[in-house]
This record gives sequence, C-alpha cells and structure tokens, in this order.
Amino acid sequence: MSKFYGNIKALQDVSLEVHAGEITCVLGDNGAGKSTLIKIISGLHRHDGGTFAVDGEERRLSSPREALDLGIATVYQDLAVVPLMPVWRNFFLGSEPTVGRGPFKRLDVATMRATTRRELLRMGIDLRDVDQPIGTLSGGERQCVAIARAIHFGAKVLVLDEPTAALGVKQSGVVLKYVAAARDAGLGVVLITHNPHHAYLVGDRFVLLKRGAMAGSHSRDAIGLDELTRQMAGGSELEQLSHELERGPAPDLTAPEDRRTAPA
Repeated sequence: MSKFYGNIKALQDVSLEVHAGEITCVLGDNGAGKSTLIKIISGLHRHDGGTFAVDGEERRLSSPREALDLGIATVYQDLAVVPLMPVWRNFFLGSEPTVGRGPFKRLDVATMRATTRRELLRMGIDLRDVDQPIGTLSGGERQCVAIARAIHFGAKVLVLDEPTAALGVKQSGVVLKYVAAARDAGLGVVLITHNPHHAYLVGDRFVLLKRGAMAGSHSRDAIGLDELTRQMAGGSELEQLSHELERGPAPDLTAPEDRRTAPA
C-alpha cells in the first residue's frame, strides 16, 4: 500500500503480511515510514493506494474503533495510560464493566480487580498489587500490562510501537518475553523497532523500510543477524561511510628544527 501527504510520499508500495502465531518485525530508522504504517494498520489514517486486507477481505479502515472491532490492537510508546490511576483501572480504561441500573449504576470494581489480576497472571506477570498506581511500575511492566490488556479484549493482531525503545537491557528482555507469549497465544504480532538485535530474538519475518519504501523482506531462515543488521544500517552506504571515516597514518609532528624555530 501507499500513503501520500500532498506531494510527499510517506509510503510507496510497502507490502506486509501478518499471520496468526507469528511475529513480523518492521525495521527502519527515523523517517523510514514506520509511524505511517502503524497509523494505517490501526485505522488512524486511510491508505491512498494498494490493498489492505483482513482475513482475505479488503478493508478501508476509517477509525481506530473499526480496527479494534476487527481485532487489531495497537500499543503505542506512550501506552495511553493514566499514571495516577490503579493498574486495574488502566486495564479497563474505556471499557469498564458496570453493575446496577439507572441512578444505581456503578463500576464493577471487584470484577475489574479480579480480572486484571487473573489476566496478568495468565501472561506470567505477577504484580505486587493491582491497586497501585500504574505510574509506579517500571516501563517494562507498563508495556506488559498493555500487552495483556490487548489480549484480554480479544485482539487477533497486536501492533507494538517500539516497545523497548526507552528501556534498559533487562526490562527489554522482559517485554520481549511477553511479546513471545502473545505470539504463543495465537496472535499475529507486528513489532515496530529500530533494534535488529531485539527483532531477531523473537521475529519470524522481517520487513525493512527506508524513506517510505521497501528496503527488504525476509523470513527468519533466509537471513542472519549480521546481514539483517547490515541492511538495517544501510549496507553499502555504511561501508562507504566507514571507508571515508577510516583514519590515515598519524601526522608526523616532529618537524625539522629550522621549521619549529622559523618566525610565524
């Protein structure tokens, strides 16, 4: 598919396949078109050319709600959480169950607490207390809560926008563990990242973008980490740059005596 903003080609003939129980990694530097691709998949923007099909049926999404109804859930870097609210409240944010009728209608807090605890444990996430503000969790824990929330609400496709970008090594490993758990639960996962090492740890397919166009598409058994990193870094362009930056022989700073004493 393609996407244009006036005369600017944000995406040009980009192809992507997402299968249940697989992780498709989309790699590229800033400005490669990753964000535009996310916005089209999540229903925020419409594509201008090409075909977008879900379960073989062509679609033209008009809103994120329509994408959610089709089972496409997107977890952005900012996670769309309210830091001062409890974990259970954030888990159900926008989809809170209620009890009672009319003026006696109220939030079903007991159900939300129990469901949040159960669903997080099912993903292997053992929080100290689901009543604690979600802002007190680490970045990796908040990412994991968002993943568990998407799975609970029936996602078939989970789109993750650079979930490890602002995390340390240990927390990145925790998040990747739960990304793999989502795959094992039968979801099709789209992992957006600029880190080929993280992508290769969990990915089944790799799509490389460069300036809005396809720079490569590979299955895991067709490419190694070194080659993926080389293509991600620019391949021949990086090799050319490395030659340009190579240090020549060190300059000889020991000038003849007459030069050192010569007047300026």
